[in-house]
Amino acid sequence: MVGYVSRRSILKATAKLAAAGSLGADYMALARAEQRKGHGAKTFAPIDAALRLAAGSGDVPGVVALCASDNGIVYEGVFGERRLHDGPAMTRDTVFRIASMVKLITTVAAMQLVEQGKLSLDAPAPDIDPALASPQVLDGFDAAGKPLLRPAKRPILLRHLLTHTSGFAYPIWDAKAFRYALAVARLPAAQRRRAPRTPLMFDPGERWQYGTSINWVGRIVESISGEPLDGYFRQHILDPLGMKDTGFVISAEQYAREASGHRRQADGSLTAQPREHPPAQQPKVRETFSGGGGIYSTAPDYLTLIRALMHDGTLEGVRILRSNTVALMGKNQIGDIEAGTLKTMAPALSNDVDFFPGIRLRWGFGHMINLQDVPDRRSASSLTWAGLYNTYYWIDPKKRVAAVFMTQVLPFADERVLRVYRQFEHGVYAAIKAG
Repeated sequence: MVGYVSRRSILKATAKLAAAGSLGADYMALARAEQRKGHGAKTFAPIDAALRLAAGSGDVPGVVALCASDNGIVYEGVFGERRLHDGPAMTRDTVFRIASMVKLITTVAAMQLVEQGKLSLDAPAPDIDPALASPQVLDGFDAAGKPLLRPAKRPILLRHLLTHTSGFAYPIWDAKAFRYALAVARLPAAQRRRAPRTPLMFDPGERWQYGTSINWVGRIVESISGEPLDGYFRQHILDPLGMKDTGFVISAEQYAREASGHRRQADGSLTAQPREHPPAQQPKVRETFSGGGGIYSTAPDYLTLIRALMHDGTLEGVRILRSNTVALMGKNQIGDIEAGTLKTMAPALSNDVDFFPGIRLRWGFGHMINLQDVPDRRSASSLTWAGLYNTYYWIDPKKRVAAVFMTQVLPFADERVLRVYRQFEHGVYAAIKAG
């Protein structure tokens, strides 16, 4: 647990560290900029103290946390190490595996094609695979445990895919999908080859379940645009926004800046995991890419993306979406269907997920939406999601805040990481309130 630290002691400690240069040139430049604007760096000192303590105590190996307002970046916190107990120190430009946070980029790509009239939200998904064209729904299992399948009652729409109401589910968080994967693995080889790889767990539009829907959206973007997904992202989103450190494949230079993965042990400690092979030693060049995961980025890069969305689709003269499209992405698109909570089937990969207990949650296009204010934190109608390795973002359109929080820890929704993330968020809104 993080013990109580008085505000006075926090400010004194931060002043000493700042004087000693421990906060780094980037942070000091930000502090001076804030003082010129009349705010003073002391309003963010509690965030520094919380993040520094979290990195020092092993709650996180290292963390990069950034926050922006309409006026630009107002807070940067960089603490801890890229690899616990083995350095080097975390830096602002550390490269992270952001996993499912690519889903927002894929959604932006799809919405660009909707704007161009090449895709329709309410038309059946393009016929690029039998799983989309003739979807099968898992209706249960027979006495021997064999899956029972039937045709879906209605077509899968792009709207269903973008809102996770298609019926596609991740076995990590869906008991039926988990059981199906086990049942198929036990079938004879010939039957296993004929079994659908990804049947639906329910009929399209009937409920919400987080899953592989955006993987399919990525394939649709490729099919409709005629471009590989990585190339489409680069030409239409990443390069225009200057997101040079975001991509499915990293260079040797970016590999040198990559943070290691860590795993939470039963006693609460963190253990660094083996690193990926350097790019030059990887067995083959990647040729296929997923719209649902597998991408790398940095905190500044991803903050650029969500700042563009907070500014109605444009940033520093570059427009990636029309303002009405961005507004549509931020609205509840699933009506009264409950969303946002997950029950784990694979504790090694994820804990149960309920980021806002007692708060009603819905889904837009690309984001989870909280329908009520979170006390002392984000406003109602804020937008958010995350990546498997405990990377997070949120956009608060009402209070004009966009923020990212990145570390590298498994399992997902790690309790200690979430506590630090909430401290960061609470500190951001306390600073806003202090003016």
